[in-house]
Amino acid sequence: MEHAPDIHIAPGFSAQEAPEVAHLFWQAFGPKLIRVLAPDSRAMAFIASVLNPGFALVARDSDGRILGLAGFKTQHGGLVGGGLRDLARIYGWPGALWRGPLLALLEREVEADTLLMDGIFVAEAARGCGVGTHLLHAIKAHAADLGLSHVRLDVIDSNPRAKALYLRQSFKPVGEDHLGPLRHIFGFRSATKMIWTAP
Repeated sequence: MEHAPDIHIAPGFSAQEAPEVAHLFWQAFGPKLIRVLAPDSRAMAFIASVLNPGFALVARDSDGRILGLAGFKTQHGGLVGGGLRDLARIYGWPGALWRGPLLALLEREVEADTLLMDGIFVAEAARGCGVGTHLLHAIKAHAADLGLSHVRLDVIDSNPRAKALYLRQSFKPVGEDHLGPLRHIFGFRSATKMIWTAP
């Protein structure tokens, strides 16, 4: 974009927008999921089919176009769901039975007082315009609205730019998970757990 857009943030997206959201999700997280969910077309079809708009805050410009999105998870659900049956609809049962256990390795437990980030991603044309910062502010406010005192996220070692943003937004590193041999599947060695606590 030639200039910074007006940014408006509101919950949810329409069923018609699910493929666009899936595309943005895949742009952001495809590099770590490509070996499990390839090819791209099937990956985006699967993601679009298991999105829950009730667990998303969406940044739009003044014309309503999606600039970015922050997905989150609570004890009541998350942005990206799905199970073996959903995988089987796209990949068949043989494909679902090996993909499901690998995807389960990326699952994280949700604590009662915590909003867990389930992905934050910004359209390529809107990067560098402050969309991510706006979404993080909105996520913090949403956590407070839900009566939750913490926001947690995990940032992979190959994304230092995102980690720097989270540090600026008062997220504190509290631990690190190492993938070991699984790094060859998911394409990163470790992830830093970061938590923001309401003042």
